[in-house]
Amino acid sequence: MMVTSDTIDIGAPIERVFEAAADVERWPEILAHYRWVRMLERRGDSRTVEMAAWRPFGPLNWPTWWRSKMWVDPGKHQVRYKHVQGITSGMDVVWQLSPTPTGTHVDLVHTWHGPPWPLIRYPAAHWVIGPVFVHGIACRTLAGIKRHLELLHERA
Repeated sequence: MMVTSDTIDIGAPIERVFEAAADVERWPEILAHYRWVRMLERRGDSRTVEMAAWRPFGPLNWPTWWRSKMWVDPGKHQVRYKHVQGITSGMDVVWQLSPTPTGTHVDLVHTWHGPPWPLIRYPAAHWVIGPVFVHGIACRTLAGIKRHLELLHERA
């Protein structure tokens, strides 16, 4: 099982952080590495969303794409995903938020068994896809949301 975990502390109230984490349709406006986010279906707290982001490699950008089932749980301040299409199909993702004295702590955890490639499944997941692509995009997402929310918080 491949697990990547990215964490960040954001100087904004947990409700604001949860709103930003759940409002994925706005991500391309506030996160430069997101190419698009399309809401394909919405049923209560369950959604189907298609996302695409750039993973930079020096001066080059590598395009990534995936489709996920998404669940929003305001009571637990959690956003969950199950990737259902794309190279990371089967990946589980959870945004776990907890209040701190100065704002909000975010744990963004991805778990996955890897792609369905028998001989290279483990190295592909553990050496390339997880640490290079998943972590590369997740840490930019967290840093961008932090920047956005702390700027808004300063202005308030």
